[in-house]
Amino acid sequence: MRILVIEDDSVLSDIVQRGLVEAGYAVDVAYDGEDGESLAEMFPYDLIVLDLILPKKDGIEVCRSLRRKQVKSRILMLTCRDTVDDRIQGLDSGADDYLIKPFVFDELSARIRALL
Repeated sequence: MRILVIEDDSVLSDIVQRGLVEAGYAVDVAYDGEDGESLAEMFPYDLIVLDLILPKKDGIEVCRSLRRKQVKSRILMLTCRDTVDDRIQGLDSGADDYLIKPFVFDELSARIRALL
């Protein structure tokens, strides 16, 4: 299974990448919305872990754009935006799941397994 992590916080993206690789996934990382969207269009990822607050293009825009372009990857939004309205906006933009930071890695893993 191939996963793309789009997260601008390099410490967090390294932790997520390392944990997912240890769980047996192939993982690529992008640090801004534009690069992440480009990678998601070029390669057939099974799942995208997408932050909302990103440089160049925010996660909502990335998600909407990928869905308009018929990218079929599952999308799990991973963000510090924690209001009900934020979660609704994320899911309505095309995300399959929404997890709030800070999070426990075991829960992230469980949500990924459920989506895949």
